[in-house]
Amino acid sequence: MAWIWRVRTASGATAVQIAESVNGRRRIVAHVGSAHTEAELGLLVERARELLDDPGQDELDLGVESLAPRTTLIGQPGAPALFDEPSSAAGERGPVAPPQVVGTSSRVLYDALAAVFTELGFDALGDAVFRDLVIARIVEPTSILDTARVRSDLGARPVSEKTMRRTLARAAAGQGLGAYRDQVAALCFDHAASSGDVPLCLYDVTTLYFEAEKEDDLRKVGYSKERRVDPQIVVGLLVDRHGFPLEIGCYEGNKAETSTIIPIVKQFQERHDIEDMVIVADAGMLSASNLTALEEANLRFIVGSRVTKAPLDLASHFRWHGDAFIGGQVIDTITPRTGRHRSENNEALRAEPVWDRQQHPGSWRAVWAYSTKRAVRDTKTLTLQENRAQAVIAGEKAARTPRFVKTTGDARRLDEAALARARRLVGLKGYVTNIPAQLMSADEVIGSYHELWHVEQSFRMSKTDLAARPMFVRTREAIEAHLTIVFTALAVSREVQRRSGLAIRNVIRQLRPLRSATITANGAIQTIPPQIDTDRRAIIDALMTEKS
Repeated sequence: MAWIWRVRTASGATAVQIAESVNGRRRIVAHVGSAHTEAELGLLVERARELLDDPGQDELDLGVESLAPRTTLIGQPGAPALFDEPSSAAGERGPVAPPQVVGTSSRVLYDALAAVFTELGFDALGDAVFRDLVIARIVEPTSILDTARVRSDLGARPVSEKTMRRTLARAAAGQGLGAYRDQVAALCFDHAASSGDVPLCLYDVTTLYFEAEKEDDLRKVGYSKERRVDPQIVVGLLVDRHGFPLEIGCYEGNKAETSTIIPIVKQFQERHDIEDMVIVADAGMLSASNLTALEEANLRFIVGSRVTKAPLDLASHFRWHGDAFIGGQVIDTITPRTGRHRSENNEALRAEPVWDRQQHPGSWRAVWAYSTKRAVRDTKTLTLQENRAQAVIAGEKAARTPRFVKTTGDARRLDEAALARARRLVGLKGYVTNIPAQLMSADEVIGSYHELWHVEQSFRMSKTDLAARPMFVRTREAIEAHLTIVFTALAVSREVQRRSGLAIRNVIRQLRPLRSATITANGAIQTIPPQIDTDRRAIIDALMTEKS
């Protein structure tokens, strides 16, 4: 038997909850809300009573169809008279109670996000609770215990904590046709393929840390993007050129970034039976084994190169033109595949070689670009590093040995040769690819690489707007389920951003204050929609309908 439970919270408010007795212990079924005034408390209690009085609640299934309750209708008005005769039927006429507001909700926001969820095809999962968990993650990321409050505020029907945890268990279940993440990834691919941008995919990794003292099989101490020493996990994300998510992977916290790209790309390739695509990644993914594996998988790649490879790649340019560059200059050349390969670039020739897979089996194509703006920034950084090195050498600053300080015994001196080499390369940025110049020009290679900001933006959205860091879970299954929720929420958020032209946080700030009121009038329950101005109506219309 369920009842209404009122309890004082730490903030001094009064929380209204629906509770039940299980094995002699009280269990909270749903959190209706918190009140700070007597008026608010009265509304919440009425809302709780409404939930408890739900038709069909606590009824045994006897196979008998229930009948709708009957109420005597008010009769037709008679002839007008100065004094009406009292009605013989008791209760036929009488005073009508004034309408009362029993609750409000941000139903407009919920319906708009649910429309995007549906148009992406995610309703194919057939799990309304999963949909509500995704929408709650977008609107107000919080723990599973507090999600009931968010769902109630959005006007969604509250469910118990156990129901939500069972949904998370289904979301974390294995792989195959019935796995939630596999189904969501397939639907994301179908949506991205409709825009024709799947052949070029962007990849990057990030780390999510835990406030835990001990490591386990998944959460391990490793290189942290946040420069922390806590146990963490490594998350890899594959998106299209607009940042729409396509695949996500979770790896041990001490796993090297370079060893994550091949598993997730192969999983994506096998899932969708793709034979030819371009993978774009930053210099952190640059390794001979990665590039060779992508080549053997018949995949094309564009990855960032390290500036330390410039002297070897640009040896011909430095010989014939010195270290002078002009703003916007692009040099299309070749680079050795590994350190064991000698350069196939003949410095005696003034013209740079045109990369060919058959003619240069030990090399990849390399594109180097010079930017005046980048040169100014690099020069400023090198000057600061030189000043720091001079201060350490002079004993003015006690710190770990910085760059450009050469130690011989107890003596320290400025490494002028290393500093000169670094100044020679300011402004240069390299790109390594296996796409011939006949298929993609150097400018297109550079332009494709610069699309990586979209995947970085998706990570920022995941870590800030969606609070992707799994603070409240610890087991692998719970972490995988959490990432499935975040992955789906990121897809919905990206689509919301595309349709509305606004960041997801701005959309929520605009639509959440639109409150629908639930009132009781003459024994009936009605929902009164809010008044919507022109600007907000435009946002709602953009979300509710597909934008070409």
